Amino acid sequence: AQIREIELHVVSCTQQLMRSPEKLADNIWFHSLHVPKIGWLRTLYQGCIRATRKKIREINPDLVHGHGTERECAISAALSGYPNVISIHGNMAQIARMNHARIGSYQWLAARLENFTLRRTLGVFCNSAYTEGLVRPRARKTWLVPHALRLEFLDPPPDAGTRPPILLNAGGIAPRKRQLELLDMAENLHRRGLKFEFRFVGFIQSTADTYAQAFLERIKPMEAAGYAHFLEALPDSELVRCYNSVAGMVHFPTEEAFGNVVVESLSRDLKFFGSCVGGIMDIATGAPGAELFERDDWAGLADAIERWIKAGCPRPQGAAALIRGRYHPTVIARRHLEIYREMLNIM
Repeated sequence: AQIREIELHVVSCTQQLMRSPEKLADNIWFHSLHVPKIGWLRTLYQGCIRATRKKIREINPDLVHGHGTERECAISAALSGYPNVISIHGNMAQIARMNHARIGSYQWLAARLENFTLRRTLGVFCNSAYTEGLVRPRARKTWLVPHALRLEFLDPPPDAGTRPPILLNAGGIAPRKRQLELLDMAENLHRRGLKFEFRFVGFIQSTADTYAQAFLERIKPMEAAGYAHFLEALPDSELVRCYNSVAGMVHFPTEEAFGNVVVESLSRDLKFFGSCVGGIMDIATGAPGAELFERDDWAGLADAIERWIKAGCPRPQGAAALIRGRYHPTVIARRHLEIYREMLNIM
Protein backbone atom coordinates (compact mmCIF):
# COMPACT_ATOMS: atom_id res chain seq x y z
CA ALA A 1 0.00 0.00 0.00
CA GLN A 2 2.95 2.35 0.58
CA ILE A 3 4.52 1.62 -2.83
CA ARG A 4 2.33 3.76 -5.07
CA GLU A 5 3.96 2.81 -8.37
CA ILE A 6 2.41 -0.65 -8.29
CA GLU A 7 -1.22 -1.63 -8.86
CA LEU A 8 -2.04 -4.85 -7.05
CA HIS A 9 -5.07 -7.13 -7.47
CA VAL A 10 -5.54 -9.88 -4.89
CA VAL A 11 -7.55 -12.82 -6.25
CA SER A 12 -8.80 -15.39 -3.74
CA CYS A 13 -11.00 -18.45 -4.28
CA THR A 14 -13.48 -19.49 -1.59
CA GLN A 15 -15.84 -22.42 -1.15
CA GLN A 16 -18.59 -20.20 0.24
CA LEU A 17 -20.07 -16.97 -1.03
CA MET A 18 -18.51 -14.07 0.85
CA ARG A 19 -19.14 -10.35 1.06
CA SER A 20 -15.66 -8.89 0.63
CA PRO A 21 -14.30 -5.35 0.24
CA GLU A 22 -13.58 -4.24 -3.31
CA LYS A 23 -10.43 -2.40 -2.27
CA LEU A 24 -7.92 -2.86 0.54
CA ALA A 25 -6.03 0.37 -0.21
CA ASP A 26 -5.94 3.04 -2.90
CA ASN A 27 -3.75 0.83 -5.10
CA ILE A 28 -4.94 -2.63 -3.94
CA TRP A 29 -8.09 -4.35 -5.21
CA PHE A 30 -9.58 -7.57 -3.79
CA HIS A 31 -11.50 -10.16 -5.84
CA SER A 32 -13.27 -12.99 -4.02
CA LEU A 33 -14.20 -15.87 -6.37
CA HIS A 34 -16.79 -18.41 -5.28
CA VAL A 35 -15.84 -21.91 -6.44
CA PRO A 36 -18.06 -24.88 -5.44
CA LYS A 37 -16.35 -27.79 -3.66
CA ILE A 38 -16.30 -29.90 -6.83
CA GLY A 39 -13.83 -27.39 -8.29
CA TRP A 40 -11.19 -27.94 -5.62
CA LEU A 41 -8.81 -30.82 -4.89
CA ARG A 42 -11.15 -33.59 -6.00
CA THR A 43 -10.84 -32.22 -9.57
CA LEU A 44 -7.23 -31.03 -9.12
CA TYR A 45 -8.48 -27.45 -8.63
CA GLN A 46 -10.03 -27.20 -12.10
CA GLY A 47 -12.78 -24.89 -10.86
CA CYS A 48 -10.29 -22.60 -9.14
CA ILE A 49 -7.98 -22.54 -12.15
CA ARG A 50 -10.79 -21.58 -14.55
CA ALA A 51 -12.33 -18.97 -12.25
CA THR A 52 -8.94 -17.39 -11.60
CA ARG A 53 -8.00 -17.39 -15.29
CA LYS A 54 -11.27 -15.67 -16.19
CA LYS A 55 -10.77 -12.94 -13.60
CA ILE A 56 -7.12 -12.44 -14.59
CA ARG A 57 -8.15 -11.91 -18.21
CA GLU A 58 -10.46 -9.13 -17.02
CA ILE A 59 -7.68 -7.51 -14.98
CA ASN A 60 -5.05 -7.98 -17.75
CA PRO A 61 -2.01 -7.67 -15.44
CA ASP A 62 1.66 -7.43 -16.37
CA LEU A 63 2.57 -10.31 -14.05
CA VAL A 64 0.75 -12.92 -11.95
CA HIS A 65 2.15 -14.06 -8.58
CA GLY A 66 0.77 -17.29 -7.07
CA HIS A 67 1.31 -17.65 -3.33
CA GLY A 68 1.82 -21.19 -2.09
CA THR A 69 1.68 -24.74 -3.46
CA GLU A 70 -0.37 -26.04 -0.51
CA ARG A 71 -3.61 -25.55 -2.43
CA GLU A 72 -4.79 -23.83 -5.63
CA CYS A 73 -2.85 -20.55 -5.65
CA ALA A 74 0.39 -21.51 -7.39
CA ILE A 75 -1.12 -23.81 -10.00
CA SER A 76 -3.78 -21.20 -10.84
CA ALA A 77 -1.03 -18.66 -11.47
CA ALA A 78 1.06 -21.08 -13.53
CA LEU A 79 -1.93 -21.89 -15.74
CA SER A 80 -3.26 -18.32 -15.94
CA GLY A 81 -1.98 -17.72 -19.46
CA TYR A 82 0.05 -14.71 -18.25
CA PRO A 83 3.72 -14.33 -17.26
CA ASN A 84 3.90 -15.64 -13.71
CA VAL A 85 6.04 -16.34 -10.67
CA ILE A 86 5.11 -18.28 -7.55
CA SER A 87 6.07 -18.39 -3.87
CA ILE A 88 6.82 -21.55 -1.94
CA HIS A 89 5.59 -21.34 1.66
CA GLY A 90 5.56 -25.02 2.61
CA ASN A 91 7.64 -27.60 0.74
CA MET A 92 4.89 -30.06 -0.12
CA ALA A 93 7.07 -32.59 -1.96
CA GLN A 94 9.49 -32.73 0.97
CA ILE A 95 6.70 -33.00 3.54
CA ALA A 96 5.12 -35.85 1.56
CA ARG A 97 8.46 -37.68 1.46
CA MET A 98 9.09 -37.21 5.17
CA ASN A 99 5.61 -38.41 6.10
CA HIS A 100 5.57 -41.28 3.58
CA ALA A 101 2.29 -39.91 2.27
CA ARG A 102 0.01 -42.63 0.96
CA ILE A 103 -1.04 -42.60 -2.70
CA GLY A 104 -4.10 -40.43 -3.23
CA SER A 105 -3.76 -38.53 0.06
CA TYR A 106 -3.74 -34.74 0.25
CA GLN A 107 0.03 -34.54 0.77
CA TRP A 108 0.70 -37.01 -2.06
CA LEU A 109 -1.45 -34.98 -4.47
CA ALA A 110 -0.04 -31.63 -3.28
CA ALA A 111 3.51 -32.88 -3.90
CA ARG A 112 2.69 -33.87 -7.47
CA LEU A 113 0.88 -30.63 -8.20
CA GLU A 114 3.87 -28.73 -6.78
CA ASN A 115 6.24 -30.53 -9.18
CA PHE A 116 3.87 -29.86 -12.07
CA THR A 117 3.64 -26.17 -11.19
CA LEU A 118 7.35 -25.51 -10.66
CA ARG A 119 8.13 -26.62 -14.21
CA ARG A 120 5.59 -24.17 -15.63
CA THR A 121 6.43 -20.89 -13.92
CA LEU A 122 9.14 -18.34 -14.77
CA GLY A 123 10.61 -18.33 -11.27
CA VAL A 124 10.07 -19.16 -7.62
CA PHE A 125 10.28 -16.99 -4.50
CA CYS A 126 11.91 -19.19 -1.80
CA ASN A 127 11.46 -18.24 1.85
CA SER A 128 14.76 -19.77 3.06
CA ALA A 129 18.04 -21.25 1.85
CA TYR A 130 16.59 -24.65 2.76
CA THR A 131 13.57 -24.11 0.50
CA GLU A 132 15.77 -22.77 -2.28
CA GLY A 133 17.91 -25.90 -2.13
CA LEU A 134 14.82 -28.08 -2.52
CA VAL A 135 13.30 -25.98 -5.31
CA ARG A 136 16.31 -25.07 -7.48
CA PRO A 137 16.55 -28.47 -9.27
CA ARG A 138 12.87 -28.20 -10.28
CA ALA A 139 12.60 -24.52 -11.28
CA ARG A 140 13.92 -22.25 -14.03
CA LYS A 141 14.97 -19.53 -11.60
CA THR A 142 14.81 -18.91 -7.85
CA TRP A 143 15.07 -15.91 -5.53
CA LEU A 144 15.59 -15.92 -1.77
CA VAL A 145 12.78 -13.80 -0.30
CA PRO A 146 11.79 -14.38 3.35
CA HIS A 147 8.36 -13.75 4.81
CA ALA A 148 7.58 -10.33 6.22
CA LEU A 149 7.01 -9.72 9.91
CA ARG A 150 3.30 -9.22 10.57
CA LEU A 151 2.23 -5.65 11.30
CA GLU A 152 1.07 -6.56 14.81
CA PHE A 153 4.68 -7.37 15.76
CA LEU A 154 6.31 -4.17 14.47
CA ASP A 155 5.95 -2.16 17.66
CA PRO A 156 9.05 -2.33 19.88
CA PRO A 157 8.75 -5.00 22.60
CA PRO A 158 8.40 -4.05 26.25
CA ASP A 159 11.65 -3.39 28.10
CA ALA A 160 13.78 -6.50 28.49
CA GLY A 161 13.25 -6.76 32.22
CA THR A 162 12.94 -9.88 34.34
CA ARG A 163 9.92 -12.08 33.63
CA PRO A 164 8.65 -15.27 35.24
CA PRO A 165 10.09 -18.54 33.85
CA ILE A 166 7.39 -18.99 31.21
CA LEU A 167 8.16 -20.72 27.91
CA LEU A 168 5.91 -20.57 24.84
CA ASN A 169 5.38 -22.97 21.95
CA ALA A 170 3.22 -21.62 19.10
CA GLY A 171 1.94 -23.61 16.15
CA GLY A 172 -0.65 -26.11 15.00
CA ILE A 173 -0.70 -29.29 17.08
CA ALA A 174 0.88 -31.79 14.69
CA PRO A 175 3.59 -34.50 14.56
CA ARG A 176 5.94 -32.24 12.57
CA LYS A 177 5.83 -29.63 15.36
CA ARG A 178 6.43 -32.30 18.05
CA GLN A 179 4.37 -30.92 20.92
CA LEU A 180 4.02 -34.39 22.47
CA GLU A 181 7.78 -34.70 22.66
CA LEU A 182 7.98 -31.22 24.19
CA LEU A 183 5.56 -32.37 26.89
CA ASP A 184 7.91 -35.28 27.66
CA MET A 185 10.74 -32.78 28.02
CA ALA A 186 8.61 -30.52 30.22
CA GLU A 187 7.84 -33.47 32.49
CA ASN A 188 11.56 -34.26 32.67
CA LEU A 189 12.38 -30.67 33.69
CA HIS A 190 9.58 -30.71 36.27
CA ARG A 191 11.04 -33.88 37.81
CA ARG A 192 14.35 -32.06 38.16
CA GLY A 193 12.62 -29.68 40.56
CA LEU A 194 12.63 -26.65 38.25
CA LYS A 195 9.92 -24.03 38.62
CA PHE A 196 8.53 -22.97 35.23
CA GLU A 197 5.41 -22.87 33.06
CA PHE A 198 5.16 -24.16 29.49
CA ARG A 199 2.37 -22.59 27.40
CA PHE A 200 1.15 -24.07 24.12
CA VAL A 201 -0.74 -21.90 21.63
CA GLY A 202 -2.11 -23.38 18.42
CA PHE A 203 -5.03 -24.79 16.52
CA ILE A 204 -6.23 -28.37 16.17
CA GLN A 205 -7.24 -29.31 12.63
CA SER A 206 -9.74 -31.98 13.62
CA THR A 207 -11.10 -33.49 16.82
CA ALA A 208 -10.50 -36.86 15.13
CA ASP A 209 -6.77 -36.21 14.81
CA THR A 210 -5.03 -38.90 16.87
CA TYR A 211 -1.88 -36.87 17.55
CA ALA A 212 -3.90 -33.88 18.77
CA GLN A 213 -6.03 -36.09 21.00
CA ALA A 214 -2.92 -37.70 22.47
CA PHE A 215 -1.55 -34.21 23.19
CA LEU A 216 -4.77 -33.11 24.92
CA GLU A 217 -4.78 -36.22 27.12
CA ARG A 218 -1.07 -35.97 27.88
CA ILE A 219 -1.22 -32.35 29.01
CA LYS A 220 -4.17 -32.78 31.44
CA PRO A 221 -2.13 -33.90 34.49
CA MET A 222 0.49 -31.24 33.73
CA GLU A 223 -2.18 -28.55 33.68
CA ALA A 224 -3.41 -29.85 37.03
CA ALA A 225 0.16 -29.65 38.37
CA GLY A 226 0.48 -26.11 37.01
CA TYR A 227 3.59 -26.39 34.81
CA ALA A 228 1.98 -26.74 31.34
CA HIS A 229 -1.12 -25.21 29.74
CA PHE A 230 -2.84 -25.33 26.34
CA LEU A 231 -4.30 -21.96 25.31
CA GLU A 232 -5.63 -23.04 21.88
CA ALA A 233 -5.45 -20.58 18.97
CA LEU A 234 -5.45 -16.84 19.78
CA PRO A 235 -6.39 -13.77 17.71
CA ASP A 236 -3.40 -11.75 16.52
CA SER A 237 -3.85 -9.00 19.10
CA GLU A 238 -3.99 -11.50 21.97
CA LEU A 239 -1.11 -13.46 20.47
CA VAL A 240 1.17 -10.41 20.68
CA ARG A 241 0.20 -9.93 24.34
CA CYS A 242 0.93 -13.63 24.90
CA TYR A 243 4.43 -13.23 23.45
CA ASN A 244 4.97 -10.13 25.60
CA SER A 245 4.04 -12.04 28.76
CA VAL A 246 6.60 -14.85 28.44
CA ALA A 247 10.39 -15.00 28.69
CA GLY A 248 11.26 -17.60 26.07
CA MET A 249 10.13 -19.54 23.01
CA VAL A 250 10.74 -23.20 22.15
CA HIS A 251 10.19 -24.31 18.55
CA PHE A 252 11.57 -27.79 17.80
CA PRO A 253 10.03 -29.16 14.57
CA THR A 254 11.39 -31.93 12.37
CA GLU A 255 11.06 -29.73 9.24
CA GLU A 256 10.41 -26.04 8.73
CA ALA A 257 10.38 -24.14 5.44
CA PHE A 258 10.69 -20.77 7.16
CA GLY A 259 9.50 -20.33 10.75
CA ASN A 260 7.21 -17.35 11.27
CA VAL A 261 7.02 -18.00 15.01
CA VAL A 262 10.81 -17.70 15.20
CA VAL A 263 10.71 -14.24 13.61
CA GLU A 264 7.82 -13.23 15.87
CA SER A 265 9.47 -14.42 19.08
CA LEU A 266 12.76 -12.67 18.29
CA SER A 267 10.82 -9.50 17.42
CA ARG A 268 9.72 -9.49 21.08
CA ASP A 269 13.30 -9.97 22.37
CA LEU A 270 12.51 -13.44 23.70
CA LYS A 271 15.09 -16.10 24.47
CA PHE A 272 14.81 -18.65 21.64
CA PHE A 273 15.47 -22.40 21.71
CA GLY A 274 15.02 -24.26 18.42
CA SER A 275 15.95 -27.19 16.23
CA CYS A 276 18.67 -26.73 13.64
CA VAL A 277 16.43 -27.36 10.62
CA GLY A 278 15.21 -25.49 7.54
CA GLY A 279 14.55 -21.79 7.62
CA ILE A 280 15.08 -21.59 11.38
CA MET A 281 18.82 -21.53 10.72
CA ASP A 282 18.50 -18.48 8.44
CA ILE A 283 16.47 -16.53 10.98
CA ALA A 284 18.58 -17.41 14.01
CA THR A 285 21.90 -16.50 12.36
CA GLY A 286 23.34 -13.56 14.27
CA ALA A 287 20.26 -13.20 16.48
CA PRO A 288 21.10 -12.46 20.13
CA GLY A 289 20.04 -15.21 22.52
CA ALA A 290 19.09 -17.78 19.86
CA GLU A 291 20.23 -21.34 20.62
CA LEU A 292 19.84 -24.14 18.07
CA PHE A 293 20.25 -27.88 18.59
CA GLU A 294 20.38 -30.91 16.32
CA ARG A 295 16.94 -32.19 15.42
CA ASP A 296 16.90 -35.04 17.95
CA ASP A 297 19.12 -33.53 20.67
CA TRP A 298 16.44 -33.47 23.35
CA ALA A 299 19.00 -33.83 26.13
CA GLY A 300 20.92 -30.80 24.91
CA LEU A 301 17.72 -28.77 24.65
CA ALA A 302 16.59 -29.74 28.16
CA ASP A 303 19.99 -28.95 29.69
CA ALA A 304 20.09 -25.54 27.99
CA ILE A 305 16.62 -24.66 29.26
CA GLU A 306 17.62 -25.77 32.77
CA ARG A 307 20.70 -23.53 32.70
CA TRP A 308 18.60 -20.60 31.47
CA ILE A 309 15.97 -21.05 34.20
CA LYS A 310 18.63 -21.32 36.92
CA ALA A 311 20.27 -18.14 35.57
CA GLY A 312 17.03 -16.22 36.12
CA CYS A 313 15.58 -16.47 32.59
CA PRO A 314 17.60 -13.60 31.04
CA ARG A 315 16.17 -12.11 27.85
CA PRO A 316 18.42 -10.97 24.99
CA GLN A 317 18.67 -7.36 23.85
CA GLY A 318 18.94 -6.31 20.22
CA ALA A 319 17.10 -9.22 18.60
CA ALA A 320 13.99 -7.13 17.92
CA ALA A 321 15.93 -4.40 16.11
CA LEU A 322 17.75 -7.00 14.01
CA ILE A 323 14.51 -8.72 13.03
CA ARG A 324 12.75 -5.49 12.06
CA GLY A 325 15.67 -4.57 9.84
CA ARG A 326 15.57 -7.93 8.05
CA TYR A 327 11.85 -8.67 7.86
CA HIS A 328 10.01 -5.33 7.90
CA PRO A 329 7.08 -5.51 5.44
CA THR A 330 8.37 -2.54 3.45
CA VAL A 331 11.77 -4.22 3.01
CA ILE A 332 10.15 -7.43 1.75
CA ALA A 333 7.63 -5.59 -0.47
CA ARG A 334 10.40 -3.64 -2.20
CA ARG A 335 12.29 -6.87 -2.81
CA HIS A 336 9.16 -8.25 -4.50
CA LEU A 337 8.96 -5.17 -6.70
CA GLU A 338 12.63 -5.50 -7.72
CA ILE A 339 11.99 -9.07 -8.88
CA TYR A 340 8.80 -8.13 -10.73
CA ARG A 341 10.71 -5.45 -12.65
CA GLU A 342 13.54 -7.87 -13.36
CA MET A 343 11.11 -10.38 -14.88
CA LEU A 344 9.24 -7.76 -16.93
CA ASN A 345 12.50 -6.34 -18.31
CA ILE A 346 13.70 -9.71 -19.63
CA MET A 347 10.41 -10.78 -21.23
